[in-house]
Order: sequence, then structure tokens, then C-alpha cells
Amino acid sequence: MNTVTASRPDLRVSLRRPGDALPRASIGTVPMLWINAGHRDGSQAADATTILDEIARIGFEGTQFGGGFPEGQRLRDELAGRGLRLAEVYLPLPATADGPRSDAMDIALEHLRRLHDAGGEVLCVAIDGSPDRDASAGRADSPPSPVFTDAAWTALVDLLHDIAEAAAGLGHPTTFHPHAGTFVETPAEIDRLAAASDPARIGICLDVGHHIVGGGDPVGAVRALGDRVWHLHLKDVDPSVLEGLRAGRFAGLGDAVQEGLFTELGAGALDLDGVLEALIERDYDGWLMVEQDQSLGPSSESAAIGRRVLAATLRRLGSRSTKAREQVVR
Repeated sequence: MNTVTASRPDLRVSLRRPGDALPRASIGTVPMLWINAGHRDGSQAADATTILDEIARIGFEGTQFGGGFPEGQRLRDELAGRGLRLAEVYLPLPATADGPRSDAMDIALEHLRRLHDAGGEVLCVAIDGSPDRDASAGRADSPPSPVFTDAAWTALVDLLHDIAEAAAGLGHPTTFHPHAGTFVETPAEIDRLAAASDPARIGICLDVGHHIVGGGDPVGAVRALGDRVWHLHLKDVDPSVLEGLRAGRFAGLGDAVQEGLFTELGAGALDLDGVLEALIERDYDGWLMVEQDQSLGPSSESAAIGRRVLAATLRRLGSRSTKAREQVVR
């Protein structure tokens, strides 16, 4: 383990100053940025040690579990040595239009074990991508995009409740992550899942980038879902690549991602101020996970840009809020 980053907490401290907005939120990242091989600069997937070192060095407080990471006590030790937390384990459930596959619960329990053994926090559940929905990503609310049957919706909600019960028994909250290229992508599909599932057991992990791709307004979604949003993935979207996806110029979501569909915070279509202001209104205290599935340059540079854009925005919004309160007092 590299202990250099563990002895340098100053950057994390300097990026979270008194007076910043959302002081009770935690800020993490998702290692897909480093793992998704084939960057245009010629770099390939990084190993777990490098990823964890860079996540800590850049100033994040936690990480999603990543491919190639150690598990159990070894991962606990690796994280603790860098001052990091395991924010979440991401659980993609295999499914067809007829609903989750028969082995979905077994897969869920294995991911839950991984989360619990490593001292992690949130179980983040999604439907796994499938070729049919991948091909209609960004325009899934129009025929002939395949959709869940009514029986599939019932089966999914029942499964989510079973997963949440198992997770709660170990002390972990369960959130559902709507995702482009899957059977829960569009605002209508998100609304159906939220209405059918128990709000005491199933929270929403709103990925603002995927919500934009799916045709939604992230600011409106944060406000409409309210306290149902337990977890958040912050991801920006390149509007020109999104336009190409919706126009059918890419075979599907995967190809668009490789062309830079998701970009650094502040460089795309996301109203970051609006999303954070909506979270400020409800004093959000969950995770803010900075995410970018693919980088067109060095992964660490893109991750650092996202972290600093978020820090600057939280500082500016916090300052604005302080000034507003002072004016009221006067």
C-alpha cells in the first residue's frame, strides 16, 4: 500500500472549507474513469493501487467499489491507509423485458456481501444494460424501444424489496440507480418505479447525467423526488454527442460513451448549480459521487477537474447563501 497519500490530508481539508454549501454531504468518485480502457491518449485501465492512490491524492473522501479491487479486510485496510471510505457497491441486475433473471437475487447477495465485508455504506442497484435497450438509449420513450411488461415491473419491485430487506439487516441502505440503456431510463419509468416501491426501503440514486440522456431534467427530478434521493451521481453530458445519440448516429449508448458522451463537470449540459441548490433546500447529507465513464485524456486529470469544479461551486453557493442570510438579519 502506498502510504504517501495517507500522510497528506491537506488537499481534502482545503477542498472542504467552513461555509461551503452542503457541509453534511460526503464527496466521492467512481473508478470507472480509470477502469474503462482505451482512452484516446493511449492509456489503459489502471490497477487498483494506482486508482486508490489517485482518488485520495485528488481529494475525494470515498469511492465506489471497482473491478480489480481487493475485498474484505484487505480493502478495508487499503482504504483506511488513504483516509477513504467505501461509499457504495454498484449492483447491476441482469434482466430482459420479462423482468429480472432468475439468478438476480443470488447476484445481489454476492454484491451485498462484498459491500458489508469491506465496511461499505450504500448498496446501489440498477438494471444491467442490454443490447436492445442500449440501441435505443436517449430515445427510449419512443417506439420501437422494448419496455418492461407489467409482470416484469412487479417482479422487479418485489426483488428490490427483498434485496433491501437483506441489506437493512446488515445495516446498509438500498438505492435504485436509473440508467440509460436499461429498462429503467426515462422519467416515466423512474416515476413508475418510485410509485410502486416502498419509500422507507428503496431510495433513489439519481445519476444526473443518465437522467439527461433519458430525457429528464435533473433539477426538477431532485425537487420532485425530494427525500427519496438518498444518493447522487454527478455526471455531465456533452450536448453535441447527445444530439448524435438521439439522431441515431451511434449504434447505442456504449459507442456514444466512447466518443465522449459524458464529460467533466462544468463542461456540458448539466445545470450543476441548479442540482446543488435543490439539494441545499433539503439539507442533503448523502454522497455526491463525481463520475465520468470515459475520459478523452488522462483519467486523473478529468477526475481532478470534476473535484475542483464541485469544490468551487459548493464554495460559491455557500457564500451566496451566507450573504442572503446576512441581508435578512439586517
